[in-house]
Amino acid sequence: MNHTPAHTPHHGAPHGHRHEDATDGQEDTTDDQAEILDLDAEVLAEYTASITAWLPLRTAPHHIVDLGCGTGAGTFALLDRFPGAHVTAVDASAEHLRRLRTKACARGVQERVRTVRADLDEAAWPGLGSPDLVWASASMHHMARPDRALRNVHGVLAPGGVFAVVELAGHPRFLPEDAPEDRPGLEERAHAAADRRQAEHMPHRGADWGPMLTAAGFTVEGERTLAVRLEGSRGEAIGRYATGVLQRIRSATADRLSPEDLTALDRLLDPGNPHGIAHRDDLTVRTERTVWAARRT
Repeated sequence: MNHTPAHTPHHGAPHGHRHEDATDGQEDTTDDQAEILDLDAEVLAEYTASITAWLPLRTAPHHIVDLGCGTGAGTFALLDRFPGAHVTAVDASAEHLRRLRTKACARGVQERVRTVRADLDEAAWPGLGSPDLVWASASMHHMARPDRALRNVHGVLAPGGVFAVVELAGHPRFLPEDAPEDRPGLEERAHAAADRRQAEHMPHRGADWGPMLTAAGFTVEGERTLAVRLEGSRGEAIGRYATGVLQRIRSATADRLSPEDLTALDRLLDPGNPHGIAHRDDLTVRTERTVWAARRT
């Protein structure tokens, strides 16, 4: 899911991970990135687990590579699903990898995790062994040369192995359509502005990866889209998740929103506002994640 779904800074993209890509093209702090990634992992854990269970694997994998691992949403879901496997977690961010290692120690699985810092847009990748499964969640659309990246994956994947590409259908939505009362439709307008900005930076966001996987030599064996809908009453993490994602969208779109919309968005993000995100009981997480499972034959 990396859901995703959400995904805001790079998940394992050439220059880091961007959850839901809410701020692509914008400078951001690593701590903010990591917090959003951790919330994404927590809120959407059941959807990530359902994807790992769906993969068309012939046997349980022993070696998994998580490309663009971020702070470990996919890594730990895969370790949970496949208790006999070890994971090579790859990301451009040293801080994300440090957090991932800390989590691995806390969970007692540090012996099953190897971290590799690498820029996946480089022509030559570091040695990743010969994995049975490669997982890339919310990272492939960041590649400047996705065709080359797909060929690199094909080259390292063991014959018969599976490559899982998980991508996000867009930023998650949280508010009712008629919210806030003074600026109905605000969230959709903010998302539209963020989408326009991202289209300028990431032409492969929202792409159909099936034909590209086939062109790289894979056989696509399955495609699945998961519709995510989680009620806010299920946990306070959803409120923090909504606040984080909308704060990042605000950073990316402040110069593209009307003054009225920007003021209304700031009111929503104000923790002291009784009508703000932090005090609402009508939040839901709504998004989609699509996964392609391709085999090296």
